[in-house]
Amino acid sequence: MRLLFRTMSPVIRVVFSPRRRRTPSRDQALSQTRFAKINEIFLSSNIFTAVLFDAGTGSRMRRLGSVQQKMPCVFTTEVKEEPSRKRDCQSYKVVATETLNPVAMDADVESALATEKVDGTCCYVSLFRGQPYLWARLDRKPNKQAEKRFKKHLHLHRSGKGFSWNVAEDFKTVPETWIPAHGVKHLNDQPLPDENGHIPGWLPVDRDSKQYCWHSSVVDYELRAALVLRPTSHNHQHHHQAALELRAVPLNELLEQTLELIGTNVNGNPYGLGSKKRPLHCLVSHGALPVSEPPALDFHKLKSWFQTRPEGRVEGVVWHCSDGTLLKLHRHHLGLRWPEGDTLLGSRSVVVNVDTTVNEYGDSKDLFSSFSKLHGQTFDRLRDVQFET
Repeated sequence: MRLLFRTMSPVIRVVFSPRRRRTPSRDQALSQTRFAKINEIFLSSNIFTAVLFDAGTGSRMRRLGSVQQKMPCVFTTEVKEEPSRKRDCQSYKVVATETLNPVAMDADVESALATEKVDGTCCYVSLFRGQPYLWARLDRKPNKQAEKRFKKHLHLHRSGKGFSWNVAEDFKTVPETWIPAHGVKHLNDQPLPDENGHIPGWLPVDRDSKQYCWHSSVVDYELRAALVLRPTSHNHQHHHQAALELRAVPLNELLEQTLELIGTNVNGNPYGLGSKKRPLHCLVSHGALPVSEPPALDFHKLKSWFQTRPEGRVEGVVWHCSDGTLLKLHRHHLGLRWPEGDTLLGSRSVVVNVDTTVNEYGDSKDLFSSFSKLHGQTFDRLRDVQFET
């Protein structure tokens, strides 16, 4: 496997080691010689984009942090007959057991990169009409009759496995521009639902979209840029002490990445961003916020880490395995509340690096225009960034 890095810092150290497997067959051994595992990555800036290539075929593999499907829990889960804290009107909840998920063991999760799970709504940057576009997550869901049958099945079996779907008749229609997410299985050219009864997919966000107005606020198709929150590069010339930077990033640099939209009007605004009068939203690339000194993969140690450590004030952790497998652990899996007090992300310092011409915008409340007025300013906490009313 060949690993290419695009980074704002020249200091990179990568150590490769073979994956630990049972004795492979001859064909497996030949295949495994074409791959290696990222065992240790040190980046002085913490800002990088990794693209993996199969050395045998030269084909492009999964980009670090791409979230196209529901992620399994790093531990096995079980259903408890108690009201869910995460979903209203759900009479049961899914909790983690103390047993590591076999999927995690097979993916060698012990050597995975642990990153903060950010609480927002998932987005995707890909081409549309020949241009880089922001896409909103839109899962195709069953109609009322099919949903009623599916819920009855869930009540009896506590799982969607074994349910029989008629995709052509059981699901609501979606706009013609909708596409299924990568990895969705197909049968007779029809995308198939997952065990939750949804078909994950994406819808391009138009500039004047009312349904996705908060998505469209963080992207400018004329500038071909998006407002992205990310760790600060060490070679930045101003206010380099800030932990984060908010920058207008060219969309073509974000192609095929998935990101999380966070802000005032998303998921109850756990990070305390903006205000009702002056909403504030931005994007965070998946995998962009590494967890410093992550705890061992032990149920009790992880629970204690969430409860007692400052860096544990996050919604959850996502592990990025070298084979592309993504695994998560959410506070709700451990019976813990979210949000609980000040969040880690909302408490981190940030510098605004949005240097665009304000006169290009007719609307004074345009996010790019508003951030331009704060260009070069550093704030002690992300939640302290506020616009003039």
